[in-house]
Amino acid sequence: MKNKVILVSSDQLGNGDKELGEGVLETFFTLVKQREEKPVAVFFMNRGVFTLTEQSLVSVHLQELEQAGVSLFACKTCVDYYELGDQLTCGEISSMAHFIELAAQHEVLTIC
Repeated sequence: MKNKVILVSSDQLGNGDKELGEGVLETFFTLVKQREEKPVAVFFMNRGVFTLTEQSLVSVHLQELEQAGVSLFACKTCVDYYELGDQLTCGEISSMAHFIELAAQHEVLTIC
């Protein structure tokens, strides 16, 4: 995970059953936070911004990643679209331009 940026574009991992996808995404971030080498950052867009709210069990793991020094960024356009600005439990609002800068400097792992 070292020198990687994770791009999260959904509130679940994979296609199919929503509950299963949410559980798989939670497992993914549980395992990521346990690794010695953590990603540089995680950028959330589209429905991925929901994982930064109390509506998602993933938010607990993301808070722990943030406390471990991983930068979490939420796409401003997406946060505004879903009207989640006052519901984020971690991370900071950022721009797609910032993601492009991150992607230019680090390998991107896309979660969808």
